[in-house]
Amino acid sequence: MKITVLQGSARKKGNTARAIGWVEEELVFLGHEVETIYLNSQNLNGCMGCAKCKEKPDTIGCIQKDDVPEILGKMINSQLVIFTSPLYFWGFTAQIKAVIDRTYSLYTNYHQPDHASLVAGQRQALLVTGAGPYEDNAEGVFAGFRRMQKPHRAINAGELYIGSCTTPDKLNDLVQQQVVEFARKIVG
Repeated sequence: MKITVLQGSARKKGNTARAIGWVEEELVFLGHEVETIYLNSQNLNGCMGCAKCKEKPDTIGCIQKDDVPEILGKMINSQLVIFTSPLYFWGFTAQIKAVIDRTYSLYTNYHQPDHASLVAGQRQALLVTGAGPYEDNAEGVFAGFRRMQKPHRAINAGELYIGSCTTPDKLNDLVQQQVVEFARKIVG
């Protein structure tokens, strides 16, 4: 399976990177092709809401000249996309949010009988790290992710929240085991 990981953390070696590193190791061990895109080093603009992308339903069609169209192209060519982010103020980081917003260009005619998506049938997964508990903290980011599958016409392959994160070296064997199980689940 071809897998794209969208690494949404600003810290290249933070908690999210440590966790997704374990996911990548397991997926490669299982024989999958994995490409990680570290979004903080990319040129990412937010969606302008111009709807020019809707004029070309068979292609990405976004008129912006940054790195997002290439990232979206890699997403289209993947059987699984893993969205990763630390929790920032009850939501995604700005880096991954910019890409998520720009996925607006991947589908047309949402809520219509001829609703189409360039990622229809794709498996999508979410891994989020945070300092606090899930309750009254991380629910919103997961609800938003679940809602995203409808316009994408994608399959929610799995979700994992790793709470109580302090520093990457404090992520213990139990967390690593959870992450490995998550990796196996999302390709299963």
